[in-house]
Amino acid sequence: MLQSPKSRMVGWNSLFYPILAFTSCLMFIYFTFGDFSINSYPRPELDFVRVAGSQFVVEGGPFYVNGWNSYWLMDRVARGGGISKVRAMMRTGSKMGLTVCRTWAFNDGGYNALQTSPGHFDERIFQALDQVIAEANQHGIRLLLCLVNNLQAYGGKSQYVKWAMQEGVGLSSSNDSFFYDPSIRQYFKNYVRTILTRKNTITGVDYRDDPTIFGWELINEPRCMTDSSGDTLQDWIEEMATFVKSIDNKHLVTVGLEGFYGPSSPKRLTVNPQPELGEWASLLGSDFIRNSKVSAVDFASAHIYPDHWLKGQGFEEKVEYVLLWMQSHIDDGDKEFKKPVMFTEFGYSNLNEDYKPSQRDKFFKVVFDVIYDSAKKNGSAAGSFLWQLLVGGMEDYNDDFGMFPWDRPSMDHIITEHSCRLSNLGGSAQMKGYIKDLCLRRQW
Repeated sequence: MLQSPKSRMVGWNSLFYPILAFTSCLMFIYFTFGDFSINSYPRPELDFVRVAGSQFVVEGGPFYVNGWNSYWLMDRVARGGGISKVRAMMRTGSKMGLTVCRTWAFNDGGYNALQTSPGHFDERIFQALDQVIAEANQHGIRLLLCLVNNLQAYGGKSQYVKWAMQEGVGLSSSNDSFFYDPSIRQYFKNYVRTILTRKNTITGVDYRDDPTIFGWELINEPRCMTDSSGDTLQDWIEEMATFVKSIDNKHLVTVGLEGFYGPSSPKRLTVNPQPELGEWASLLGSDFIRNSKVSAVDFASAHIYPDHWLKGQGFEEKVEYVLLWMQSHIDDGDKEFKKPVMFTEFGYSNLNEDYKPSQRDKFFKVVFDVIYDSAKKNGSAAGSFLWQLLVGGMEDYNDDFGMFPWDRPSMDHIITEHSCRLSNLGGSAQMKGYIKDLCLRRQW
């Protein structure tokens, strides 16, 4: 007897969900424990990434970054038994063709602090960072290491200010005194010197001599709201970027900016988020073009968070704005300061009232396409870092932007396809080892 269409649909549904569950399980196993091929690849020998004009180069060829954020790596190892999670994360990134991970190289004061007080460090936590760097090296992953937080998480600039006030040398209890207080500036310089000259207890290589480290980010999302002219933050950036280079001239340096335009770029102020609601984004003390022009800064950085910046607007409006935001910053790299531009954080929140997973897929595709279109024309767009990737057991570090790669096969496809497109542009210097085989097998 022929089945009715409704009966056939019921039968299909009874098969579809078990198949979907089984597929998701296989992806979890693949990303966490390894693939099913018998191929094995030797650990790639990494070389330092350098800048030539508005492009990154390695081994004489262009280098483009499809990267990700996992800020928690050192902290997870420090909590005990976390190296397996770091290993799983590096393996996962490698299997998607990702090449650079951005993570915190700081934890100031508080629980499991790396720097327990000015100039004093916990060797156990330092060895956790050693392990993170060594593990990244084993998987051919480079690290963009951030040196301090503008926010209070993991201590941040507020912890430095507290230390100065406790020691009776602080000029002000304002968090912004981090940028102008001479004692606090010296605290930070001492910290930077200790990090850069650290000898890894596992590899035996000084951090400043290790090509596993892609570069140094001075501070995550700096703002100095007590000086909207931007002069205070500009002076701090110039001093600290130059100081890093005086100790380590092998690695790249970036600021860690969100990308907001400031007073020095009046024609760009309309690109800031929602200028019709006021000048808030231009009054934060940061100034994208001016800050990025500092000679000791090798590449510009900007973030992309339309959910935070465009409250009340729909998905398509956010996408249109992202296109404007990205192209404006790429044009700056091409014409204003002629350096690579990296979008070191971008994400789409699952807390939006109208959120659908397909929206996040499209958002990522838009970001990746803008970067690829610039890169294939030898433009300044050099890469991006999605916020954020996690592996099983890391739920405590999740937020509304976090992703477990096996949750959505379409997202795995989008990310890996972008890795392969960029690798093809990079040529033989980038298209080798696991990523070469990955891209050949997937036949993009």
